[in-house]
Amino acid sequence: MDLLQADDIHKHYGGVAALQGATIAVRAGEVHALVGENGAGKSTLARIIAGCTRADRGRILIDGNPVRIATPGDAQSLGIGIIYQELDLFRHLTVGENLVIGNLEFREGPLVNFRRMEAFCRPFLDQVGLECKVRREVATLPIGQMQLLAIARALSMNARLILMDEPTSALFEDAAERLFGLIAGLKQRGVAIMYVSHKMNEIFRLAGRITVLRDGMTTGSVETARTNTGEVIRMMIGRDLETAGRVAHSPGDVVLRVEDLCTAKLNNVSFELRRGEVLGVAGLVGSGRSELGAALFGMDRITSGAIHRQGTLGLVPEDRRLQGLMMQLSVAENATLAVLPSLQTMGFLHRRRESREMEALQRQLDLHCRSPHDAVATLSGGNQQKVLLGRWLLVNPDVLFLDDPTRGIDVGAKQDIYRTIDTLARGGKGVILVSSELPELIQCCDRILVLSEGHLAATYSAGEATQEKILAAAANAGGPA
Repeated sequence: MDLLQADDIHKHYGGVAALQGATIAVRAGEVHALVGENGAGKSTLARIIAGCTRADRGRILIDGNPVRIATPGDAQSLGIGIIYQELDLFRHLTVGENLVIGNLEFREGPLVNFRRMEAFCRPFLDQVGLECKVRREVATLPIGQMQLLAIARALSMNARLILMDEPTSALFEDAAERLFGLIAGLKQRGVAIMYVSHKMNEIFRLAGRITVLRDGMTTGSVETARTNTGEVIRMMIGRDLETAGRVAHSPGDVVLRVEDLCTAKLNNVSFELRRGEVLGVAGLVGSGRSELGAALFGMDRITSGAIHRQGTLGLVPEDRRLQGLMMQLSVAENATLAVLPSLQTMGFLHRRRESREMEALQRQLDLHCRSPHDAVATLSGGNQQKVLLGRWLLVNPDVLFLDDPTRGIDVGAKQDIYRTIDTLARGGKGVILVSSELPELIQCCDRILVLSEGHLAATYSAGEATQEKILAAAANAGGPA
């Protein structure tokens, strides 16, 4: 008997069908992957099972018995936990408060007992490798550490079924490996995992079965051992995927020079970026990757060192929802936000000019949206990322800092972004690409910087870079190599 069975699930948002008869069945003690393109309905189905979203129709069974899951509390009482792709943490509260709030496994008293909170939280934080104080405010954590906290919270709820929506999207190799070990231990305890991911290497490593969604419908379920990546992608998109191969660029003059850069996180970081070059940045969670972009963009105070830049700089931040997009504004408003002065006269916006810019951007990025006047929140994650990237394409900067631009997006959207990066480099732009995925860095970059605890630990050319070398340098806690 299946632990979870979701049958004929439908969900509409206005006139848009997010789910049109989706079905999935998950057994106790198995990792069951749920895959599909952005907008296929994966996150919607997970949120319905977790009680965060209500289905229009359909039924859910636990241990063969129909259940009504109207709230997250209903789901938790049935032994269902979830790790959301867009982290649902209370950022103004502490790490400990995020773990215990609304947690049925933690019995609260009339007064806050920090000693009890510490004793409850510490084992789960240790399990995921999150070394921080229980009383630290969540807003001060890097997004990778926030993701570890979300995983720790799900573990603390003692769930029988854990829904993991892109749980490694902001994790580097070491933290991801720790998560995979946790998943193996959960399987042995009979816990079921519904694993939503775009990373095919993870799916084929972890999952025993794969269910595929396309346009809100289940196109099939297959055993991992009896299929391959190509077949799964064809089930997802209805065709073979054209992948962007490794492209060598011809760097020109220096467009950015950083000398002995120091901030609260970075220590004496020096490097050069040339026109037409893609420079990768690798490092473990907390190594200073995002802080490098913040320093270059003027958001973090520089304590010493120098930055010499030729031309303008654009920054696509790591967290598109909190740091990049205005979710209540339209697609067009978000895309043109940085070029408004060129689209207006005496304070009046030229709508036709805005529409022309948007039409060109949609073609260039293969951006899918029903209307550019719809709220950007209605788009899939991959298309939201394209809007944020498009904002800087309109600015046309000389240097573009991309902080994990493919985090949580599907394989097709990734290839679109890889092609855009290549086009930018061929056009003489300097591109800095931060990524948690080492194969992505090796595929896209001409050189790769490796940060370790705020130090520049190593620099590799495209020809000499390997995952093993990058990992070894990233784990070097002794400072610069």
